[in-house]
Amino acid sequence: MVQLASSQKSFSAAILNWYDAHARKLPWRSPPGMQPDPYHVWLSEIMLQQTTVVTVGPYFEKFLNLWPTVHALAAASLDDVLTAWAGLGYYARARNLHKCAIAVSIEFGGQFPKDRDNLLSLPGVGPYTAAAISAIAFDKPEVVVDGNIERIVSRLYRITTPLPAAKKEITEFASKIMPRRRAGDYAQALMDIGATICTPRTPNCAACPVSRHCAAFAAGDMAQFPVKAPKKVKPTRRAVVFWLERSDGAVLLRRREEKGLLGGMMEFPSTDWGEETLSIEMAIMRLFPAHFQALAGQAAQKSLVRHTFTHFHLELQPVVTSLEAPDETILPGGQWVKPEEFGSYALPTLMNKVARAVAKG
Repeated sequence: MVQLASSQKSFSAAILNWYDAHARKLPWRSPPGMQPDPYHVWLSEIMLQQTTVVTVGPYFEKFLNLWPTVHALAAASLDDVLTAWAGLGYYARARNLHKCAIAVSIEFGGQFPKDRDNLLSLPGVGPYTAAAISAIAFDKPEVVVDGNIERIVSRLYRITTPLPAAKKEITEFASKIMPRRRAGDYAQALMDIGATICTPRTPNCAACPVSRHCAAFAAGDMAQFPVKAPKKVKPTRRAVVFWLERSDGAVLLRRREEKGLLGGMMEFPSTDWGEETLSIEMAIMRLFPAHFQALAGQAAQKSLVRHTFTHFHLELQPVVTSLEAPDETILPGGQWVKPEEFGSYALPTLMNKVARAVAKG
């Protein structure tokens, strides 16, 4: 193992010098040495959770155009926030984003707290996000460890403990090599190095400013780190989803409960997501028993829609059917919406897949 304790200053200096010359230009980032807007830092950090920089960029700019301050975001309706978020995934983030904006606006006068403990009191802000905001927005010497930094540190020290069990060990090592000045720039520099140089499969060690400090580089086994525990097999859940039209072309949507997966988002009505495979007739009986005869006679299957969530795979069987004179209360919480108006509703990526499957015929 390469020992970095005696060379911490030269290590962090090399990181910061590299950042001054090569920092990525990102919509939420200020130039090296400049303090960014805490609202921008918080918004980007929430959006970047389990999502790539390329995907987040347009969403970040859209949110700033709609709500340029935390007060403006707090004053927005949750439905508007969910609609703007649609397609970004992990929708609990959007619900917490709105709750957090309200908390900052009311409890902190629109100013994000600088200390970690107060940041942790905010909805949707966990230890990593609190550390990132504190370091990047306020230059506090907090240890920031995202996936990119995990990879760098595990290679620097050739940490053989598999993730996720290695997280504590990685954080301890990361704390030993961080500088006391320019904490925000240092954290962002490591993120950039991890994203562009110390990549998962083919790290470009020749371009790395700190390869001489790296134990994995010395051993020539960089790609073996970080060590990861074997992945658990994801179960598959199934359901029948209905594209139910009325005579004017409007389609039935309903809002999912606020808690849980895709909470608060709009969806085409479906049976519960479970292990059993239902026939169309059984699915109609579960959702629309009073209209069984009318719906079953016209029901037509479309191509199966597959989607993967963090913990399971999902297979949705779209069924297209119609009612000439539908009851407005056919389904609790239902709304009739014309397809050309779908863009005004908080439809997640999964439901857009269903719409495309139906459109293919």
